[in-house]
Formats: sequence, C-alpha cells, structure tokens
Amino acid sequence: MVTSVARSLEISKLLIHRSAVRRDPFTSRLARQAISAYIRYSRIANDIMKRLTNQQVTLKPQDVVVLLKLILLGNAQRKFSDLATDLAMSASEVHASVGRAMEARLVTVADEHLHVTKAALKEFLLHGAKYAFPPVFGASSRGLPTAYAAPPLVTLVSQPSEPPPVWPDPSGERRGIALYPLYPTVPQAARADPQLYECLALFDALRSGAARERQLASQLLSERLA
Repeated sequence: MVTSVARSLEISKLLIHRSAVRRDPFTSRLARQAISAYIRYSRIANDIMKRLTNQQVTLKPQDVVVLLKLILLGNAQRKFSDLATDLAMSASEVHASVGRAMEARLVTVADEHLHVTKAALKEFLLHGAKYAFPPVFGASSRGLPTAYAAPPLVTLVSQPSEPPPVWPDPSGERRGIALYPLYPTVPQAARADPQLYECLALFDALRSGAARERQLASQLLSERLA
C-alpha cells in the first residue's frame, strides 16, 4: 500500500512538472488532474504514516529530575502542584513524567501513594541514563557549577585549572563551560534543594567526567539511592 501510494505521488509530480514546461490545453488538464491526485494521495500517505507512528514510550531527561526529587522526599508525599513548584515545572509536565516512569516500572502506586522503585532507578541511573541522556556542552557561560565542580565532588576531586562545567544561568556565580542540564529549570530547583543539587551534579559527573570522577559519582549516587 505504501509503495503504490508513493508511486502515484511520483507520477502526479511528473505530470505537474510537464505542465510547467508545456502549456498546451491537454497537458494543463492533465496537470489539474495530477494536482488533485497529488493532494488525495498525500492525504492517504499521511493517514498511513499516522497509523505507523511509533507507540513506544520514551523517557525524557526531565523524568530523571522528577524521579530524584521523589526518592529524596521518601515517605513525604507531595501533590503534583507542589512538586511542580519545587522543580519550577508545570503540574502537567510533572504528571506526564510520573506517567512515563510508571510505564517504565520505575514508579509504582500503592495505598494511593507514589513509590519509586529504588533498585530499578539505581540500575537505570548508573548504567543506562548516561547513554540515554549524553552530556551536551556549550560555550563559555555564567552559571551554577555542576559535576566535579559542585558538591559533593568539589571537595573530593582535585580541581583542574580550566573553567569548570556550569549549568547556564544568568544569576550564576561562576563562569565556566556550559553543560546543559537535564531540564532548563534545574538550576532554580537545585538552589531550592541542596540534596537534589548534589544528586543532579553527581549524575552529570557520571555522564561527563573522567574515570576517577565517574567512579566516585557512582559510589556516592548509589549511597543516596539506597
């Protein structure tokens, strides 16, 4: 079906092209028919592609932020609106993140409360997320230090002389090389929650750091997810 529609589209395009070159009445009439057919087959092709759309659920970078916040809250349950305020996201974004996490079996619901599956989240963060969400660096920027330049690694790792990685932020206190956060509002959420700041900085070290930094980040992040 897809092949026959594609062939019909090519024939229609050819007739339209010939009409532009030859302006006799017969060719013009064929061109009008071809245009009509082109529109019709284009709609058919679009309908086919809609039916072929990939239905696979895919986690998004902000889902890591939401999951880390949930695991840090522990038994202190929060409304979606409160989580949204804490993370500087919209309530609909937080709700969608939790929905994707449930599909991925990283979150379950029991007694009408959300529960993060710690073992699954730990496995994902330490062994999968760094590949799903690779580091993206930018130009020199003012921002909030992350990875080895942020707590807790800043006191455990010898700080190099080059500019540190920072989350770009106009109100940032350091200038360094931009390491774009998992979500644009991460700097704001990190300032409001030091524990979340540490976890997100450790994840950045895990996905962007040298071997020693990755080893320490893995150990420290594991302890926080225990």
